[in-house]
Amino acid sequence: MKTNVLLTGASGTIGSEILNQLIDNDDVNLTVFDLKTPKSEKIFKPYLSKANFVFGDISNADDVLAVSNDKDVVIHLAAIIPPLADEKPDLAYKVNVTGTKNLLKSLEKHSPDAFFMYSSSVSVYGDRVRNPNIRVGDPLVPSAGDKYAKTKLECERLIQKSPMKWTIFRLGAIMKNHKISKLMFHMPLNSTMEICTPEDTARAFVNGIDKQNELEGKVFNLGGGRQCTTTYEDFLQRSFNLYGLGKLNFKPNTFATQNFHCGYYADGDELEKILHFRRDDLGSYFAKTKAGISFWVKALATIFRFPIKKYLQAQSEPLKAIKLKNRRLIKRFFGKKLLVSA
Repeated sequence: MKTNVLLTGASGTIGSEILNQLIDNDDVNLTVFDLKTPKSEKIFKPYLSKANFVFGDISNADDVLAVSNDKDVVIHLAAIIPPLADEKPDLAYKVNVTGTKNLLKSLEKHSPDAFFMYSSSVSVYGDRVRNPNIRVGDPLVPSAGDKYAKTKLECERLIQKSPMKWTIFRLGAIMKNHKISKLMFHMPLNSTMEICTPEDTARAFVNGIDKQNELEGKVFNLGGGRQCTTTYEDFLQRSFNLYGLGKLNFKPNTFATQNFHCGYYADGDELEKILHFRRDDLGSYFAKTKAGISFWVKALATIFRFPIKKYLQAQSEPLKAIKLKNRRLIKRFFGKKLLVSA
């Protein structure tokens, strides 16, 4: 008998990869629920004959009701993520928290035996620069100003209080096609990062469908493992080199020195032992990234590297905070030591 799977947020980076991995699975009846946008319609177009696609707003209880009947497994990814979550915190709460409430409430009534798989985030642990080795039982203290992390933490609590069968994966740094934004300067250069590719992350959720007994009622850290660990400075420098942007020669204080997130998952192998999802490492990640950069993009970036980096530097909120002598933001990005000197 086929497993009835509901996937939310299938137009996102991880969701689209889960869709790709599940779409030809003969053991699955797949229902996809997502907001109707030009992006989602384009992503879903090749698959329309192979699954049930339902467009709706997860923050609307009636829309959610339409996809809640007779489900065996739910993979819930729909969320507003940074930087939009920082720019529109009310929207992030509406989609992330209210949407999760709607989904849980509807499933509890119409699919009470469904297995609920949720994608949380490393951001719930907050700043780990000084203590980068993270374990599931560590304190959950989102960094100052991280509205996204707070919504994820609230969703985790809703799920854990629910009568549903559930598991929660706290995702590490999921890297692919990241758009450069002012958020890049919020992360201290000496932060430890454990990346995971969308392909490996998706494989964890897909493999989890058949491992409910081992996962039920537990929270796991999901990362690529020791072979995917680096520092933010090294990761960014390698990325700049691939794109032809050269050295990270930004002004001092362009990058924050505290109050972000990321680290190394000291207990991440626990999930790998159950799901066997890891195939990539830093080398394969950068090889994929390099393959996706056209000759002309790199050529133009190389020619205009200095104005590009000048423009990027101008987006730095930590640097702006110092220039404007904004004591609140200086304290947030740099702490009391720099505050005294400022």
